[in-house]
Amino acid sequence: MLTFYFACLCSIMLASFIPQSQPFILTEFLAIPESRHGLVSGMLNFWAEIVIILSVAIFGPLSDRFGRKPVTTLGFALMAVGTYLYPRAENLDYLLAYRLLYSVGIAAVTAMVVTIVADYASDKSRGKATGLLGVMNGVGAMIAVFVLLKLPALFQQQGLTAQEAGYKTYDLVAVIILLTSVVMLVGLKPHQKTDNGPHQSLLSSARNGLLAARDPGVALAYGASFLARGNLMIVGTFFTLWITNYGTSVLQLGRAEALAQAGTIVGVAQGCALLGAPLFGLMSDKMNRVHALMIALTVSAIGYSSTYFIHNPFSGGMLVCAIFIGLGEIGCIITSGVLIAQQTPARIRGAAIGFFTMCGAVGILAASVVGGYLYDLWRPSAPFVLFGGVAFIVLVWAMFVQGRVKPLSVTDNLDGGLETASV
Repeated sequence: MLTFYFACLCSIMLASFIPQSQPFILTEFLAIPESRHGLVSGMLNFWAEIVIILSVAIFGPLSDRFGRKPVTTLGFALMAVGTYLYPRAENLDYLLAYRLLYSVGIAAVTAMVVTIVADYASDKSRGKATGLLGVMNGVGAMIAVFVLLKLPALFQQQGLTAQEAGYKTYDLVAVIILLTSVVMLVGLKPHQKTDNGPHQSLLSSARNGLLAARDPGVALAYGASFLARGNLMIVGTFFTLWITNYGTSVLQLGRAEALAQAGTIVGVAQGCALLGAPLFGLMSDKMNRVHALMIALTVSAIGYSSTYFIHNPFSGGMLVCAIFIGLGEIGCIITSGVLIAQQTPARIRGAAIGFFTMCGAVGILAASVVGGYLYDLWRPSAPFVLFGGVAFIVLVWAMFVQGRVKPLSVTDNLDGGLETASV
């Protein structure tokens, strides 16, 4: 369990680093003008999410067959290689190729994080376990914005050029990811084979994830995953892009300095996510889990939609929005994760949570493509406003189905012979 929580910290820390540091790569390494940053970032995220969608449909069933440990270890190893290669891209085609390799690793790790907490924790304390997952995610995100994103500016202050600082930063992060992969190999629980009859094909196993949506609670969790992961991508990509570009074009800051300032404001959102994670975790154990999700959706809708009124991202109003955005982001992630774990039997959990993760990838895809175009063609706050509307739609959906969501019995959740432990 300690290894798992370390994985939670590192997964978000490292997943946040690539999209949030991307403006630095686009400007200092590839000399792409700021007017194209939204479109280019959206394009990179689009193809990355296509790869993730295809990958998670495989990694979930693979983890049911071979175990969570090898899939998690492989995921971090692929992330390490992609991170090392990222600043060495000679053009956008190479950058895209390295981003896709990195994304395969992200797909494996993301699917396993949600699956492992469902495996390791008993249903009665799953909210607390997922809340602690959110805390570790928050700590990881804080490390990304307050440490990793400030490294290029720190190295430049020591006399390195922008490109030398970029290489040194990405190499250091790649080493951290590789060490994390080794920790996963040593510390996660070995796979326990269970006798559930003849093995299904990967296609049939993945199909179980789709069929699980006949349960209204599973279907709602899939919709909430679409929103939650889209929220996470918007904060990770467009928040930093908006603030960084405003700092350089309006406030005349240097690129590295503007990135560091952006990291501070994003850190407010992630700090609120860190503080809110235990609250949403306890809420998920103490009340109906659909109702807990509805509260998170309400906070998310308010926070993201309110950015419509923000013109200066360095203003106090942005800090207020950042508080709601951070709480809504972590609230949707935790409550949707607890809901999907509650509604899926252990024997198909990997497949169902793989599909759950795939829905999240589709949400990131929508946020990347539509958000990228709206960012360039309308206004920098457009991606946030878009997903504020999505949060409202999922909230209305939850209101309609709340009476039809019936939690699985303890027997159903233990079906398949997986061990669980009270947290």
